[in-house]
Amino acid sequence: MTTDMPPLRSDEPLAIALTAAIKGGDAERLGELLAANPGLARRVVTDTKGGGRTTLHLLADWPGHNPNADAVVQMLAAAGADLNAPAVAMWHREAPLHWAASNDDVALIDALLDAGAEIERDGSSIDGGPPLSCAVGYGQWAAARRLAERGARTQLWHEAALGMLPELMRRFEDAPALSADELSGALWNACHGGQLATAQYLAGRGADPNWVTPWSGQTALDIAEKAERSDVAAWLRAIGAVSGNK
Repeated sequence: MTTDMPPLRSDEPLAIALTAAIKGGDAERLGELLAANPGLARRVVTDTKGGGRTTLHLLADWPGHNPNADAVVQMLAAAGADLNAPAVAMWHREAPLHWAASNDDVALIDALLDAGAEIERDGSSIDGGPPLSCAVGYGQWAAARRLAERGARTQLWHEAALGMLPELMRRFEDAPALSADELSGALWNACHGGQLATAQYLAGRGADPNWVTPWSGQTALDIAEKAERSDVAAWLRAIGAVSGNK
């Protein structure tokens, strides 16, 4: 659902006050603003490029980790904010929970889920999928683990990145004939997440350690080195893996 209220420009006094109260975790000031401006929780704040953030997107926006997140979420939700609304006029359709996942903001993830946000909401800038894809794709491991703990459905590449080896093994029992890209992409993600045992298991299943990602041109060795996964990088070199940048 999108907002039914007219947007606010980010430089308007009301938008400035609203943003400050939300990001500062100032529940008293936020309550005053909501009481004085009916429908304010459903307003969208637009930027100079035309993109719009709902009130909950303001809370979840980078770098996240704003104070008093639980109280702010509860106040905004009670005042009518849509927990699952997408960002407005942006190239993706991410909801606030996607942004919390992208910022490794576990406290906000819990607050949004406790208030009723959809854990499987589509729209990720990674793959069009759920918030877990944002967390894993951007290497936000605390967020990824919390979403998995809270019941997020995992895909092969999520499981590889998080070292969920029993789940991976069961997946191969159920559907052993995976495509080369699926298998090698899973190994790449295991290396991103520093999951050596999982990467070794996938290599044993035929994954190519020199597979190059279509989105970044990186091999498993590239991402292991970038993520400072020294044990994984050492193993990759030992089996003859190379960089995609050479």
